[in-house]
Amino acid sequence: MIAGELRRFLRDHSAVRVSRSMRDTAYRVLQAKEKFVAETGREPDMETIARGLGIPRQEVVFSLEAICDPVSLYEPVYSDAGESATVMDQLGDSRNTDEHWLEQIALEEALRRLSARERKILALRFYDGRTQMEVAREVGISQAQVSRLEKNAIRQIKKNITA
Repeated sequence: MIAGELRRFLRDHSAVRVSRSMRDTAYRVLQAKEKFVAETGREPDMETIARGLGIPRQEVVFSLEAICDPVSLYEPVYSDAGESATVMDQLGDSRNTDEHWLEQIALEEALRRLSARERKILALRFYDGRTQMEVAREVGISQAQVSRLEKNAIRQIKKNITA
């Protein structure tokens, strides 16, 4: 009874609320993992556990992640001579840098300076992945004209970005 009360307290007072079914799955996964280690003497991979329990691999991973305690972004992970590195210091976002934002703004501004026809041709070619012949048929011009307009539009974009 005391163990049950302790489990209930920990469940109800944790930092992140996890459903009971997810926790039950996690405990089944942990038991299957312990059993596998006892039988084979090595750690099982997620696929092996999933097959043993008859559940999707993704559910095994989610259930194990659900019972992990959350970590503060400001928790130190390394300390040396008074300097410490936190979890936040270890995270990086290579896609949303200041440089990327500036490039994106410059590109959007350069595209706005093009004619509607040039923007449509570039969108069909580079966003939709169409060939010059397909674009020519859709726009109603020759493939050579598409090539010329595309080349001029790209030259104009380059000029506007570097200017």
